[in-house]
Amino acid sequence: MKVAHRRRLAVIRFFYEGNAFCPIRCTREDFERREWLYGDQALEVAYGTATELGAVRAFASARPDWEIVPLRCASANPAGPIDEAVYKQLESEVIAGLSIDENALPWDAVYLSLHGAAITDNRQSPDLDLVRTVRAQLGGHTPIGASFDMHANLNPELGSLLDMASGYKTYPHIDMFNTAERVLQGLVRIVETGLQTRVSIFKPALVLSSFNMRTEAGPMRDLQELAKSLSGGPIIDASVFGGFPYADTEQTGAAVLLVTDAAYDPNDQKAAQATNALLDAMTRLKPLFSVTLPTAREGLDQALNIANNSPGLVAVTDPGDNPYSGGVCDTTALFQALIDSSTSLDCVFASFADAMAVESAYSIGEGGYGTFLLGGRHNKAFGSPVKIRARVEKLTQGEFRNVGPMEHGACTRCGRTVLLSLVGRANLKVILTESVAPANDPGFFEMHGIDLSTLRILCVKAKNHFRAAFKERCLAIIDVDAPGPAALNLSLLPFKHAKHDHNATPKDTSND
Repeated sequence: MKVAHRRRLAVIRFFYEGNAFCPIRCTREDFERREWLYGDQALEVAYGTATELGAVRAFASARPDWEIVPLRCASANPAGPIDEAVYKQLESEVIAGLSIDENALPWDAVYLSLHGAAITDNRQSPDLDLVRTVRAQLGGHTPIGASFDMHANLNPELGSLLDMASGYKTYPHIDMFNTAERVLQGLVRIVETGLQTRVSIFKPALVLSSFNMRTEAGPMRDLQELAKSLSGGPIIDASVFGGFPYADTEQTGAAVLLVTDAAYDPNDQKAAQATNALLDAMTRLKPLFSVTLPTAREGLDQALNIANNSPGLVAVTDPGDNPYSGGVCDTTALFQALIDSSTSLDCVFASFADAMAVESAYSIGEGGYGTFLLGGRHNKAFGSPVKIRARVEKLTQGEFRNVGPMEHGACTRCGRTVLLSLVGRANLKVILTESVAPANDPGFFEMHGIDLSTLRILCVKAKNHFRAAFKERCLAIIDVDAPGPAALNLSLLPFKHAKHDHNATPKDTSND
């Protein structure tokens, strides 16, 4: 149907995963370091990137008949609760951006790029609050679509507020672009063909560990394959969510999301069958999400044994202090095990976030020597500080573009960074960053002049996302169980809100 004006799509992004046990709050500066954009700039920097905004940018190029209007687009690396004032500013900017004056054309649709596990000083579900705000501004007729991370802690109320939704199908998350694309195409169908949808969210009584949640194998692969097999006919999208336990909210936990064609199956018989099949499978597979891992020392010994007998790179990952789970790059168990080892193999430890140590290294300069006390700044229960004498090998400004498949092309900002080598053991090197930053991409190491093709042992604060770029580069990747704000053993953390007794009976949150 020909229209007299271009369709108008508002774009909003609020992408944050909060760890209630992280000792560092998330501030406006944290968002500015990663993404705090408005207007066309949000799409300009996303050009060619494998991200949700990259998909919006591609949509804008492919559909000139749609006017794309980015409002506030904000993202920060996982940490503790967001400063409430930051959320309030974002919300007020969204309200102002959506307001229609007498000379403006109405909105035809709104797309939100959400994580789904944000927390603030005062809010357990700011993602939900933002969608409520958008719906209140638009009224009940303008379609709203949202994309979510697989680790979203979804509130069933979202189903009554959304017209289109989808979650990532891969972990590591290499389908951000594809997920946004699905939501955008769904919104187009709603606007241009009159498609009527129903979004429903169901919560089983399951709080799952994300350590064994990769989609290449294991229980989450089985759930994703089941969801894919159930899609079709009236089911426009079936998404499975593992949840993010460290957010510690009342809605923490797994979920099933279905988007159905409301006109195709008025009685939702197929949707009900699909929902029950997915919920039953989640319950059946729950034990497989629980894993045991070697200690830091045991895992490092395994890595050294492999590396001593075969050429190539072996990685040891410390998920308990993973920056993408709200870790703060401050725990020392794995680093102490590396120091205690007698290996002569070339090793790199990545990394400690310590602005004072970085400043000290910059004062010393490249080629100089200094004494550094690393780790244990925020919580000595996660490991005591380790004192080293080291040579400053390299100083960087800490910016690079991702070359791996996850968020390919996006810029990562670490603050200033330092590469140190230990005095008397030059084969052991450690990276320091000014800000908490992930070391999941080869670009992080290339920035420091590290040749991954000759490196033998890589100890890194990371979890499953690390494998997206490193699985094919490593002989083996060994995960270890070490203390930290995102530890494997959830019973060690002081939960206040997360519950295992959510009502498991599917609750219809239909949106007609």
